[in-house]
Amino acid sequence: MAASLDLAFDPWDPAFVTDPYPAYAALRERGRVHFFEPTNQWLVPHHADVSALLRDRRLGRTYLHRFSHEEFGRTAPPPEQEPFHTLNDHGMLDLEPPDHTRIRRLVSKAFTPRTVERLKPYVQGLARDLAAALADAGGGDLLRDVAEPLPVAVIAEMLGIPESDRAPLRPWSADICGMYELNPSGETAARAVRASVEFSDYLRELIAHRREAPGDDLVSGLIAAHDEDDRLTEQEMISTCVLLLNAGHEATVNATVNGWWALFRNPDQLAALRADPSLVPTAIEELMRYDTPLQMFERWVLDEIEIDGTVIPRGAEIAMLFGSANHDPAVFADPGRLDLTRRDNPHISFSAGIHYCIGAPLARIELAASMTALLEKAPTLAPAEEPVRKPNFVIRGLEGLRVTL
Repeated sequence: MAASLDLAFDPWDPAFVTDPYPAYAALRERGRVHFFEPTNQWLVPHHADVSALLRDRRLGRTYLHRFSHEEFGRTAPPPEQEPFHTLNDHGMLDLEPPDHTRIRRLVSKAFTPRTVERLKPYVQGLARDLAAALADAGGGDLLRDVAEPLPVAVIAEMLGIPESDRAPLRPWSADICGMYELNPSGETAARAVRASVEFSDYLRELIAHRREAPGDDLVSGLIAAHDEDDRLTEQEMISTCVLLLNAGHEATVNATVNGWWALFRNPDQLAALRADPSLVPTAIEELMRYDTPLQMFERWVLDEIEIDGTVIPRGAEIAMLFGSANHDPAVFADPGRLDLTRRDNPHISFSAGIHYCIGAPLARIELAASMTALLEKAPTLAPAEEPVRKPNFVIRGLEGLRVTL
């Protein structure tokens, strides 16, 4: 049977959001699946279950490829939210086969390892410039001055968005991503709709321009990508571009500031990293495990499943707790300890299965570039004050991270 839920799990409590890991430990101790009434979801906290469910085709990011809202026992979104849902529902992340397979295959033709590798000098050069500017200023806000501008500029560069057009990208993204939190408010939904309309209108114009004058950029590549007569629709291209921007920088920004705050709180590990920068690749993986940027990932139950004797019916929603899975002592030795030399590190911060993050190689390049640049240009970096956590639980990060040298 499902264990009754420990009330320590409270995703709207700032104390919980600041440090959810003790509550996760209690959840793991008390069972493999828990019903959480405030969001009407089944929480899954163990690594083995999360890893298996991410690959289980009885679950889906959507149900509309098989059922209507009514058939699935769900209510259709309010009509006024249609622009957000049109944008969201045509992206790879919220589709299932066969549409997911087709779109991911076509996007992969443009978003190739070679394309990503070709960006590496640009990423490294920009990271060095940002880190040097922070150092020259004697400090600043690591989020605003390094963590945020780097991935936004990289994705914009990939997409071929001119520098003069980039200012609204981050606000649009933040407003859209507000809808991925638990029980978003009407005000959050209104902001997301407005951003969806504005971002879509901008991309529609950009796509039209690239059709007339193709360039060496991802939007031109998405227009050209085809399998025989199969091409991406304009809406699929727009949704793909927005997904790549949102997923391609929200997680990287939060991984950067969460990671440096973790290093500041573990000075022995920071000292080891400064003494041996060759630790950067394993450090990145460990920091993404230790303080996971995306704490929860949701799936619909398309066909009844059973977890540890608990039957979860069709129409239910599963919430997989990535942060908990990444601290599961059944998989990670001494999971509460930050260990930058950890080699056996099967964290699931990039998800798994068919929805494994297509941008993971780019994220690793960006994280390595910024960490290496800061170690080199700002070797005495230290926190200026205790940072404030954002109230968000699902996409978890800091409001800022003030630093000094």
